[in-house]
Order: sequence, then C-alpha cells, then structure tokens
Amino acid sequence: MTAFPGATALTRLRVYDWPTIDGLAGGSPHLHTASTEAYVVLGGRGHVQTLSGDGYAEHPLGEGAVVWFTPGTVHRLVNGGDLDILVLMSNAGLPEAGDAVLTFPPDVLADAQSYARLATLPGSADVAGPPGSADEATPATAARRRRDLAIEGYLRLRERVLDEGPGALTDLYAAATNLVAARAPQWRDRWRHGALAQAELTGIHLDALAQGRPEHLAASAVRRAASPAPPPGFGMCGRLTTWDLAR
Repeated sequence: MTAFPGATALTRLRVYDWPTIDGLAGGSPHLHTASTEAYVVLGGRGHVQTLSGDGYAEHPLGEGAVVWFTPGTVHRLVNGGDLDILVLMSNAGLPEAGDAVLTFPPDVLADAQSYARLATLPGSADVAGPPGSADEATPATAARRRRDLAIEGYLRLRERVLDEGPGALTDLYAAATNLVAARAPQWRDRWRHGALAQAELTGIHLDALAQGRPEHLAASAVRRAASPAPPPGFGMCGRLTTWDLAR
C-alpha cells in the first residue's frame, strides 16, 4: 500500500479575504460531481454556506471544527478572519481533473468553451509569485474575477433555493453533468487505480489475517511527502498548499 490513506488528497487552504458584492469575504462557490470534501479547521473563523438536498444552510467554522459534504453540495466558504483549513478530498486525482464545477451564471454553464475559458487561471498550475508581488497580479486578478462570477451565479441560485426548495438545483446539476460527462471515463481509471485499489487491498489483507498469514505485515514501510514548493497556488477558495502524495 503506497497511496495516502484511502487514496485521499490533502491540501492546506488559506481562504481568500477578498470582499464580494454582498459584503462577505471568501471563496468561489462550487460543487463536486463525484467526490466528498472535508474541512478540518486549523485556525481563524468563518462559516460555509451550503445548498444541497437539505436546502440552504450555514455551518460555523472555528478551530477544531470538522465538516464534510457529499457530491452535489454547493459550498461557499466565508472568511470571518484568518480562516485556515486542512482539506481532505476523496478520490485523489478527480478534483484536480475537473470534478469541481463553479456556480457561474446559467448562460456560462451552458457553454463548455466559455466555462473552460472563465474557469481556468493563467499560468501553469495556477501558481504565481509571493503575495503582493508584481508576478502575482495577473493570476490574483483572474482568481478574483472567477470568484466574483461564481458568486453572481450562486446568489441567484440561493434565492431560488430559498423560494422553491432543493428542486431549484436541478438545472445546475444537469449543467454540471454535461460539463464533466466526457471526462468520466478517465476518472474511472483514476478511481480504479486509486480509491478502489486501496479498498480492495484492505480486503486482501483481511483475508490473509483470517487465514493466519502475516506476509503483508513484513512489507511494512514509512513514506513521507516532499514539502510543497512555495508560493501557494491560487485555488477556487483561497491560497493552496498542496502535497504531492502520489509520489
């Protein structure tokens, strides 16, 4: 077993403190189409707004809080002050391959080319220079513009959910599915060789233990992720420090 436990992904997220049109600071609302996401709050304060089968809700975030949500949950992080989060994602590789869909206005979601253009930041891996540097200006501006467009669509969607209930999310779910459908076969390969392989390996170990065979214990090992190279990248919701766990 060489993958990080459960074939999950691990990221540190320092949530944006940029204000939005409704006066709140924070990240870009989005949903995941196939992956579950968990927050472990390291410090600061804020909350996460969600739109799901349960309707609209706000969940307070403070040091030590743990919150997670399943595919289809629209989530918007709101930074109330120095919000710092450790993010765990299931199905490592899928979120990075486009599993997340931003809540852009419906006309953008309906046009795959427009969506891709507006969702992609300049530069490789969305990484720029140190905060405040000239090199940061272009991706920071693009990240903020992307966030604001997602907020625009989200605020309209939230009003519909408050008025009509969770059924108002149907159009978003259809648009998100259309955007990612062509990628699903590649995601299946990532899942098969990642999360599924890890789960099946545990089954093999359980069979061996039931038979009194300890061979897999003799193959024990310790692995360490290399420290991420600074500076943090620009993510959907904040500055990201990501470890390469696949290596």
